[in-house]
Amino acid sequence: MQGLATESTDLAPVPTKSTGLAPVSTRFQSIKMADRSREQMLSMASMLVSLVDLRDCYTGGHSTRVAEYSHRIALEMGLGDEETEMLLLAASLHDVGKIGVPDHILLKPGRLTEDEFEYIKKHSEFGWMVLRTLQGFEEPSLVLLHHHERFDGGGYPGQLSGTRIPLGARIVAVGDAYDALTTNRPYRNGRSHEEAIAEITRCSKTQFDSNVVAAFIQSFR
Repeated sequence: MQGLATESTDLAPVPTKSTGLAPVSTRFQSIKMADRSREQMLSMASMLVSLVDLRDCYTGGHSTRVAEYSHRIALEMGLGDEETEMLLLAASLHDVGKIGVPDHILLKPGRLTEDEFEYIKKHSEFGWMVLRTLQGFEEPSLVLLHHHERFDGGGYPGQLSGTRIPLGARIVAVGDAYDALTTNRPYRNGRSHEEAIAEITRCSKTQFDSNVVAAFIQSFR
């Protein structure tokens, strides 16, 4: 397709019976512009992830793994290519709002105080604020904003429940939780795969969408 787009720049529209479609040259030019816009989006996403990595090496590796788990779920649920690509972009960037969290909280080796935890909870809103004004990131920004909502409405920041929570956010929530459970932290050891799956299953229908949980579990079989 890229070769065709290049060749199309020398084509002139040929008078023909009206089909309601734009001239061939215009359509191929639009494809070139779409490809260029996509490349710019991916480049911007890569830069943002790198900025997070510089602040916190755990968050960078964590985001990569969450994207991998989200991809598993997307494949199992039969999501389309565009929706899957948007999801992977959002999953890779879901913690980018931690750029706005002070080092003494973000990099604290021990457990957070109640006030510190309340502050770090704002990272989902910080991430949304960063992405929502960037062209092409409007939909991923909503995943960032809502990936800590709970299926029963007890999450944050919007206390959304059920299918009012964007599907991408419901998927990232499961991948995020699984990686948090299975990763070693300075203040605790990670759980085994079996233990993490048991915990996520226990929280199905309350914290997590049961359909997403089922797809995640099925992806390991």
